[in-house]
Amino acid sequence: MPKPILEIKDLKVYFGGGGFIKKAPLVKAVDGLNLTVYENETFGLVGESGCGKSTTGRAIVKINKITDGHIYYNGVDIDTIKGDQLKQFKQDVQMIFQDPYASLNPRMTVGEIIREPMDIHNIGTKEEREARVRELLEIVGLKPDHIRRYPHEFSGGQRQRIGIARTLALNPKFIVCDEPISALDVSIQAQVINLLEELQKEMGISYLFIAHDLSMVKHISDRIGVMYLGNLVEVGDAELLYRQPMHPYTQALLSSVPIPDPKTARERQRIVLEGELPSPINPPSGCVFRTRCPKVMDRCASEKPAMRKVGDRQVACHLFDE
Repeated sequence: MPKPILEIKDLKVYFGGGGFIKKAPLVKAVDGLNLTVYENETFGLVGESGCGKSTTGRAIVKINKITDGHIYYNGVDIDTIKGDQLKQFKQDVQMIFQDPYASLNPRMTVGEIIREPMDIHNIGTKEEREARVRELLEIVGLKPDHIRRYPHEFSGGQRQRIGIARTLALNPKFIVCDEPISALDVSIQAQVINLLEELQKEMGISYLFIAHDLSMVKHISDRIGVMYLGNLVEVGDAELLYRQPMHPYTQALLSSVPIPDPKTARERQRIVLEGELPSPINPPSGCVFRTRCPKVMDRCASEKPAMRKVGDRQVACHLFDE
């Protein structure tokens, strides 16, 4: 049995709620999330925009403050770590950001950008850091002489590779990939995905892979979690989840994935969800999906379904209650 590297228990991340004269509304971005990622595994996290995927990733790397719940890295609560332990955590857990244009400092050269984490953590001598930067550039498929160029001199795919090189500078054990391919051309997307897979095989890295492209998530992930309005609704093996989705939201989500075969696409039954995505400021009572669910029941309005094991996966839906 593989060892868990990351465990999230009852995670809540809320924003707002402050103010002296008039209180700002409380946004429940993540509301009671439970998730486990194992060593050398890629866990895909999918869902509509605003469901809390990126907020979860940013909470893992301690960018977003946790409102309630716990995140454990190698069995240690990350909210309690300090000093040398915190420094080691920041080396072990890194993040690839979504926008390669915004995540790189335009006033720094590529060499300075990649070397900066090593400077902060005081790793190696100046010569060793310089050699490591050149090595990382080669690992991500760039040339060592790119070291003196600036981000604006590169294409989007090349910038994302620079971001990946910076992420690898500290030899991380766990990487949050926050939609790392969404801003790239299709051909470049495949190159970045292949690079991440090669790095995982060589270095034994674990990934939390956040994305909108469901076909790409299936390709890279070992397991997939489906999020809706701050909650996980289904978790399972990538291949099985795509072949036989169980939760009504997962079924609707996968029915929207384009199929290259016109005949198969015409024969497939598309599930169209009615109504608008509810606001995380005022989520529905009970099951958060009930306002758009084609299989809604009376109890869905009053009772929030618990995540339970159903066959080969976990599902949060009253349809599967015993």
